Amino acid sequence: MKIAIICFDDFTDLDVFLPWDLLNRVRLVGGIADWEVKLLGTAPTHVSMAGLRIPMHGMVEEANTFDAILFASGRGVQPLFKDPAYLSRFQLTPDRQLIGSMCSGALLLGAFGFLTGKRATTYPTVASQLIAFGVEVVNESFVNNGNISTAAGCLAGQELSAWVIDSLMGNEMTQRVLETVQPVGQGLEIVM
Repeated sequence: MKIAIICFDDFTDLDVFLPWDLLNRVRLVGGIADWEVKLLGTAPTHVSMAGLRIPMHGMVEEANTFDAILFASGRGVQPLFKDPAYLSRFQLTPDRQLIGSMCSGALLLGAFGFLTGKRATTYPTVASQLIAFGVEVVNESFVNNGNISTAAGCLAGQELSAWVIDSLMGNEMTQRVLETVQPVGQGLEIVM
């Protein structure tokens, strides 16, 4: 299984690193050798909103053949969702791929037409922009529409990651992964 997290300059750190960590735990905790998570971008490195420069594992076009694709959020989404050249680099197929977004990354899903006529969530400051794509924006941390999901609020990255793991590996693996990050003394309550 191949999972992509799509990065760009000015991405929100936690919206990349929380899913990165959780998704990689399938391989590390679950012992699934053919589980691969990659950070993909349009340059060899991208710089987060907090100023952290990180290397990419490949270019965004690789995502077209992956099993799951998650779009990060941050200020860097604003020019990208309006850029036909950037959008044309993706040839995603929701009938065979899981496609999700964190916060403002939903604007990219809106630009692709994946959310038209559907319920979705996003960060409140960009809700009106997402509505312009014919989306019913709801005040929820996670919204699933089959193979398309949106999450809002950095810690909702746990729900988005759990959706990917559950969809590709099942609930038992999801529970195993999430148990490794739960605060000590708190039970696990996420059921997909």
